[in-house]
Amino acid sequence: MKNILITGGAGFIGSNFIEYFMQKYSNYRIINLDLLTYAGNLNNLANVATDPNYTFIQGDICDANLVQNIFKDYDITDVIHFAAESHVDNSIKTPDVFVKTNVNGTFTLLHSAYLSWFDAPFKPKAGKENRVFHHISTDEVFGSLGESGYFTEDTPYAPNSPYSASKASSDMLVRSYHYTYGLNTFITNCSNNYGPKQHNEKLIPTIIRNALAGNPIPIYGDGKNIRDWLYVLDHCKGIDAVFHSKFYGETFNIGGNSEKTNLEVAGEICDILDHISPRKDGASYANQITFVKDRAGHDRRYAIDCNKIKRELDWSPNVGFKEGIEKTVRWYLKFNIIMEKNNG
Repeated sequence: MKNILITGGAGFIGSNFIEYFMQKYSNYRIINLDLLTYAGNLNNLANVATDPNYTFIQGDICDANLVQNIFKDYDITDVIHFAAESHVDNSIKTPDVFVKTNVNGTFTLLHSAYLSWFDAPFKPKAGKENRVFHHISTDEVFGSLGESGYFTEDTPYAPNSPYSASKASSDMLVRSYHYTYGLNTFITNCSNNYGPKQHNEKLIPTIIRNALAGNPIPIYGDGKNIRDWLYVLDHCKGIDAVFHSKFYGETFNIGGNSEKTNLEVAGEICDILDHISPRKDGASYANQITFVKDRAGHDRRYAIDCNKIKRELDWSPNVGFKEGIEKTVRWYLKFNIIMEKNNG
């Protein structure tokens, strides 16, 4: 049986992944290590909380003693590392937190894996030869694109925010542990995720929340910053494909093939809400869109070339943005109703 340490599993992508993964692989044991900071929520994992193959541990990935004991006590066979500080605005205000979690935390996990699985560089312990460390990263490490072109796995790193710089640093640490120590590593760099359970601070939940509350919907700058949007379940399936492959030491880009400006995203969400939950005054939610001062160092465009994962692992996104965003809006509407009942 695999005993897989998943870090940050109470967050948005991690919780969606654990549900998907446990449903697909009933013989895997999942150990979820999460500090439960503001972005982690155990309610995200209510559907697996009582599963005998699921264990939750509240703790910090920077705590070397804790991490090493987890490797020992649970005979960890693999790591899928989601845990990260990930909001660019927060990284501008408190960059030290991002360096601590994303850089030091990743190092702690890597070195604990090495100590647990290896006697010396390139000399794995008996029976531990095929253990895997899979690091979840972001397309933001590549910087900003112009009006054309795409990020490939060979695009030079050019991070522009403390967040993306900390993720680029963690990517380099993962790479070093493959080439220096012989760890079987993967790095996957994804585009912007969206879907159920995303924290309120992110763009799409912010748009939905403010629209329903009758508040201004804040859009940075001119609203023409472009992102490639990836439905979270498609991302989970991409991680699954890479994790079970043998392309050790390689990186894979995972994108949604859905480029949208921030203004287009807001417009589509408002249009959906106009149809399924119209305002009482009959006006469009789009009237609430408000332009605010741009973010410092705001990258203009991200777009991912996912030909490698499609070619090597036969993965492609299944959920287009139109379908995915409607599913997402409907989930938040249902969630909002439940929260109102619980608070009422």
